[in-house]
Amino acid sequence: GSASCPPMSPQPPSPCVSAGEVPSHRDTDGGQRRRAGTEPFSLNRSGLYGSSKSFFNQSSFKTSQYFTFDTSVEEWAMSKPRRKKKRRKSRIVLYPDKTKRYLPTEEKSNAKRCLLLLIVIIFFQILNAIENLDDNLQKYDLDGLEKTMHREVFGQKLAVESIMQLLKDYLATHIHNKPLVLSLNGPTGVGKSHVGWLLAKHFRSVMDNDFVLQYFVMHHCPSGVDPLTCETDLSKKISDMVTRAEIEEKIPLFILDEVELMSPVLLDTLSRFFEPNQTNEFLNAIYILISNIGGGEITKFVIQNASTELLQQRSGAEELLSVIQPVLSHAHPLWKAADVVPFVLLERSHVIDCFLEEMRREGLYPEQSHVERLAGQLSYYTTGDKQFSRLGCKQVVAKVNLLVGPTASQQLETLCLLVMHSLE
Repeated sequence: GSASCPPMSPQPPSPCVSAGEVPSHRDTDGGQRRRAGTEPFSLNRSGLYGSSKSFFNQSSFKTSQYFTFDTSVEEWAMSKPRRKKKRRKSRIVLYPDKTKRYLPTEEKSNAKRCLLLLIVIIFFQILNAIENLDDNLQKYDLDGLEKTMHREVFGQKLAVESIMQLLKDYLATHIHNKPLVLSLNGPTGVGKSHVGWLLAKHFRSVMDNDFVLQYFVMHHCPSGVDPLTCETDLSKKISDMVTRAEIEEKIPLFILDEVELMSPVLLDTLSRFFEPNQTNEFLNAIYILISNIGGGEITKFVIQNASTELLQQRSGAEELLSVIQPVLSHAHPLWKAADVVPFVLLERSHVIDCFLEEMRREGLYPEQSHVERLAGQLSYYTTGDKQFSRLGCKQVVAKVNLLVGPTASQQLETLCLLVMHSLE
C-alpha cells in the first residue's frame, strides 16, 4: 500500500516518497527543473549551517505560519492569554417557598446559667454587708454625735473630723484585728476633756452605762496610792467590762484623762491591752487617751504658722503630727499604737463662743459687749492680727459662776423666806 508520512512539526512539510521509490529523473537531471516560486534546499552540513544566518534574518520568516526559534520566551509568555481566576461564588442557602426562614437555634450552656446565679448571689451578699455596716453605724448614732461635736467644740474642726472618721471606720463592723486607740493631745483648755465628756455622754445614751468607763488619774489613782494597786484595779475594770461587752456584742469605751500623770506601771499595763495578739474580746474596744503631752510643741507650731492658712488644712495637721509624735514616743512606747489627734490653740473668737455657750447653760443671755469684756480679761498670745488664748476656755466656767453666784443666792434667800412665811 501507499506509505504515509506523519506530519513533522514545526519543520516545513516535505514531499512524501513511497518505500523503495526513487525520485523522478526530472528532479535529478543536471538541468534540474526548479519548481516555480521555490528555492533549492541543500541537505549537506555546510549548506545547512552556512545559510542559517541569512535564513533566520528574513523579515518574512517572522510572519511565517511555521514555528521559528527567534521567538523569545518572554514574548511568548506576554502573547499568551492569561487565564482569569474564577471567583468563588458565595453559597446561597435556598429555602423552599413554603417554609419559614430562620437561623438554627443555638444550644444554651448550663455554665452561663451557673455564672449568672453566682453573680446574683455575690451581689446580694455585698448588699447585705452594706446594710449590716449601716445598721452598726445607726446603732451607735454617730451622725448625732458628729452634729453635737461640731456644735459644742469650738476651734477644733480638723480634730473633730479626724475623731469621727476613725470612729466610723472602727464601729462599722464588729470584727477587728486590734483595738482603736485615740490620743487627744494639746495644751490646756483647748477642749480635750470636753470632747471626752461628750463621748462618754453619747455612748452612755446609746449603750448601757456598764460599757463606758471614765478614768481620771488624780481621782482614781492619787499620788499617795501604791501604783501596783492602781494597776490591779484598772486591769480588773477593763477585763470585766470587755468580757461583758463581748457577750452582748457591744464595743466598750474607755476614756482615760490626765494620762501625763500616770505612773510607768500603769502605762505598761495599758500598752499590753493595746497589742494586736490578744483574744477576740480585747480587740473590740475603744481607748481615748487625753493628755497635755506635746502641748508646748503644738503652741510653738501654731504661733509660728499663725499668719498662714496651714492650720486649717490637712497638710498642716500632718506636719503638726510629725512634730509631736517623736515627743510622744519618747514619753512611752504605747503611743506608737495610737492614732494621735492634735488640738490647737483657741483664738479670741472661740473664747467668746465658749462664754456664750456656758451662759446659755446657766440660763443667762447677756449682751455681746458684755461677753467681749469678759473675754478681754483673759491672757492671750498676740501674733500679727491674731490672738490665741493662753489657757483656752479653762477660766470661762469660773468667770460665769461669778455671774451666776449672786443670782442663785438671792433665789435661795427668797425661797427660805417663803417657807418661813408658810410655816407661820
